[in-house]
Amino acid sequence: MRKFQRIYIFLFLFTAAFTACKEVNDPPKLTIATAANMQFAMQRLTDDFTKDTGVPCELVISSSGKLTAQLKAGAPYDIFVAANMKYPQEVYDAGIAATSPKIYAYGKLVIWTLRSELKPEFATLQSNAVKHIALANPKTAPYGEAAVAALNTLQLEEAVADKLVYGESIAQTNQFIISGAAEIGFTALSVVKAPSLKTKGFWAPVADSLYEPIAQGVVRISQDAAKKQQAEAFYAYLFTEEAQKTLQDFGYSVGE
Repeated sequence: MRKFQRIYIFLFLFTAAFTACKEVNDPPKLTIATAANMQFAMQRLTDDFTKDTGVPCELVISSSGKLTAQLKAGAPYDIFVAANMKYPQEVYDAGIAATSPKIYAYGKLVIWTLRSELKPEFATLQSNAVKHIALANPKTAPYGEAAVAALNTLQLEEAVADKLVYGESIAQTNQFIISGAAEIGFTALSVVKAPSLKTKGFWAPVADSLYEPIAQGVVRISQDAAKKQQAEAFYAYLFTEEAQKTLQDFGYSVGE
């Protein structure tokens, strides 16, 4: 199956390069706007895609809300890989996307701490040992929205409100936790499963029943003839068995 997928992508890109009168070995670079929870998984995916096809990829990492604002302002991204369906739908409704949003994976929320004396659980959040609880801005980051939903479901938001510190994205939230600026916080399962972080600290999953499923969507943006075919190839690659297996390795659910 993998061999067939690679042959398909190679033929696809060869046709595109021939049509655009470009060298097969010098394809244009794809710029992929990527929600921060997908940072580590997307790096693996783009590395594999580039290895298979020769198409270089550049990642722009931020919250889904900020990336949406940038796209509306004319940012020249080719693919938008978001953390929910709301923002790619917003981009599509604005007439920016070339495809309607499609779910590529479902994300999971975890509680994470690097402090060995703390248990990564909701009861710990009210402990006097915890002065700061990190989470992504719920106004622009779907994982922050999920964290607030979980706190509300357990009727804890008011009790810990003075401790909450907001990162502009999951990436900044992670830095709060790693640096010790926050003793504990909420992040994506894909973060604590990343090779560079999986041995750091202690984490526990947040029960799925405490927040709405994080259905993550993607849209293709580029309609530039020079990059359209390459963008289509990466979009297709994201749904291949190989790419979906990589997403599962990082803790995402797929095919639901």
